[in-house]
Amino acid sequence: MSGLYDIGVSFFQLPAEEQIADLTAFAPHILESYGLRDCVVESINYEYNATFRITTPTGEKYALRININSPRTPENTRAEIFWVQRLLELNIVNLARPIPNQSGEFLTRINHAPSGRTLTALLYSWLEGEELGDEPSLEQVKAIGAAMAAMHAASENFLLPAGASLPTFDDPMWGVEDLLLGAKSVLDPQSKTVIAAAFALINKRIEALYRESAPQIIHADLHGWNMMWHEGELAIFDFDDCGFGLPIQDLATAIYYLDTPEQDQAMLDGYLTVRPLPQYTEFEMKSLLLHRRFMLLNYLYETENQEHQEMIPDYQLETVRRAQVYLAEASQADIS
Repeated sequence: MSGLYDIGVSFFQLPAEEQIADLTAFAPHILESYGLRDCVVESINYEYNATFRITTPTGEKYALRININSPRTPENTRAEIFWVQRLLELNIVNLARPIPNQSGEFLTRINHAPSGRTLTALLYSWLEGEELGDEPSLEQVKAIGAAMAAMHAASENFLLPAGASLPTFDDPMWGVEDLLLGAKSVLDPQSKTVIAAAFALINKRIEALYRESAPQIIHADLHGWNMMWHEGELAIFDFDDCGFGLPIQDLATAIYYLDTPEQDQAMLDGYLTVRPLPQYTEFEMKSLLLHRRFMLLNYLYETENQEHQEMIPDYQLETVRRAQVYLAEASQADIS
């Protein structure tokens, strides 16, 4: 971990593999707060967060999450923990269990000199099984729909305690800085014009949806890499993006990552086994799907993960193409 400042290189300018190596070496300092020593630390994901598989000398496994690139505040993370604990109490979906540190706190805050930040870390129980990934089966997609519906039913009229807060997803970028159309826009003029026009239509749809329904806590990031499948059962993790939104936003986010109409229908069928679907039109769903695409493009500009930054040119080109198709469909249907 030493030497970063000696050579004048910012932690976030280092290649991703060097950042991961630094945090892997740093993880044992965090684990001491949980009374865990001499553990094997293995990196399993590096995006908004650095996530590690922790194996103790006796073979116990945990998941350690370090919020290194995440904009989430400690208040947001406390809300995440509170919500996960509530779902565990209700026993309606399989989840990883948050582990308190030796002070009885679920958030471990620790100074990390190379990044110049005080980082938030969480320790969760380990979930066995395989990630669903990019090609979930229809059985698995149906299970996702049912689990989502169960969580939506649980979050109606649910209130957070003092000291915990979550963003509300009624703004264009769900609480993060808008690098597409905001003051720090990084888009070329042509792309910006197309995306701005599409965003104007999308925002009208979202505003109308929020006038019709009250927001409630949603997971907001239900895709195949945030779920495990073990012995025929689904487990959900990574509630780092949860916030107050509409069930249709959660549904659209999950559908965005599916590839076929059959998968889309399986998710809806699974949802219907628990509760009625939220009401929406076909154009509202298309609006929310494109909105997700815009948010992911914004993330690519926001992140300090170099591997993801390299995706920007091709991703932006396809995003603009989809926005043009969306605008053409709106024009043909006389939607403004």
